[in-house]
Amino acid sequence: MITTKPFGQLPSGQAVTQYTMTNSSGASVSLIDYGGIVTSIIVPDKNGNMADVALGFDNIESYLADHGCMGDTVGRYGNRIAAGRFTLEGVEYQLALNNGKNHLHGGNVGFSQKMWEITPVETMFEDALKLHYVSPDGEENYPGTLDVTVTYSWSEDNHLGIRYEATTDKTTHCNMTNHTYFNLAGHDHGTICDQVLHIDADAITPVIDGGLIPTGDYMAVAGTPFDLRGGLLIGAGLDETEENPQLKYAGGYDHNFVLRKGDAFGTAAFMIDPESGRTMEVITDQPGVQFYSACQTDIPGGKGGVHYGKYSGLCLETQHFPDTPNNPKFGSTVLKPGEKYDTTTIYVFGVDDE
Repeated sequence: MITTKPFGQLPSGQAVTQYTMTNSSGASVSLIDYGGIVTSIIVPDKNGNMADVALGFDNIESYLADHGCMGDTVGRYGNRIAAGRFTLEGVEYQLALNNGKNHLHGGNVGFSQKMWEITPVETMFEDALKLHYVSPDGEENYPGTLDVTVTYSWSEDNHLGIRYEATTDKTTHCNMTNHTYFNLAGHDHGTICDQVLHIDADAITPVIDGGLIPTGDYMAVAGTPFDLRGGLLIGAGLDETEENPQLKYAGGYDHNFVLRKGDAFGTAAFMIDPESGRTMEVITDQPGVQFYSACQTDIPGGKGGVHYGKYSGLCLETQHFPDTPNNPKFGSTVLKPGEKYDTTTIYVFGVDDE
């Protein structure tokens, strides 16, 4: 079932609508047409108690302010591009420097600040919201008119699917992702330090400094707090922030993990909250996942008046690697006319009864 309700209006007077997909168990996902932002994910614990596991806000004003990208549909390019610069087909492009000396998440006005056209689709087995936006040639100084469809689906068994599709009329770069902050104990729990995270990666792309641009090399996770292959209590890893140079640069985790599966469709990460029993598996065809531990978060006025502080949630942003346009070793995010950008990530919510 898909329902809608008003969610305030933009300064221009344009109305914002919240769409909610609810399955037969009562679990639901909500998002708004401004920014394609996921505003809530309500799922049961091992005793059937429902809680909202996505950080967010009750009003549009908070999303218009600095909100740490909570729930955002990010584009054209998720993550960072060094110095906001790349060369395509012999032409150098200079993008906005909106993250220190670098470009982040599509620029000053990325896809998360656009109004999306939403088409609800209800079927017997799942509901879906088809989001559509056309990014004109030269927007944020990216080349090419990018025609984008992002489909959020919610199944009877609590699978949140996100399919990103795009075509272009000029060679460009495209690397979209979602920036939801998860806390499986509930958005108002405090921190994710008492939860356990597995990431199936033998390496990360280490960063140069606090600007968090990759060095261009790979760093093995073995023997470091980045070794999440067997699962790690998140707080235990964060306890090493001052001792580990990579963690110290970010003040915690804000790094791209090189997934062992490559670009095959498979499991990237698995998260569990031992107390509630809630679990979340991340399945994707992307080669990397950015694990961000909300190490810079300090935002008042969350849902129900909650103050979201440091480590209040975590993001698992499936993606191509940061700064891929300047690192051929990382693969390619180039999209050409006649090609289709088409990638899917699924967040599978469940419970562990043990």
